Amino acid sequence: MGEFANGLCGCMNNCTLCLITYVAPCYTAGKNAEAVGDSCIMVGALYWVFPIVGIYLSAKVREKVREQKGIEGGFGSDCLVHLFCPICALVQDAQEIRPGEVTQGESMARE
Repeated sequence: MGEFANGLCGCMNNCTLCLITYVAPCYTAGKNAEAVGDSCIMVGALYWVFPIVGIYLSAKVREKVREQKGIEGGFGSDCLVHLFCPICALVQDAQEIRPGEVTQGESMARE
């Protein structure tokens, strides 16, 4: 089993992504969901309207990312990370989903 390519506090590896996520976390949550096959609109809207539901859905997305990339962890820890460090967790998930784009400093806004 592996680890995430960027640490939880590696938000500043891409300042644009970090800023977008800080201002509109629902956008990043939706784009992360879309990247693993879930509904961008549903996850993004629920993250914005019902934050606790958004945390649950973002943790489910993180679980899918971990499964796809062979990263250790469990759903309980995913929930805790999204509950206590939601911005960092969303950025870390996005960096894992789109490693070439994110680590080179290109923004998700082009999508």
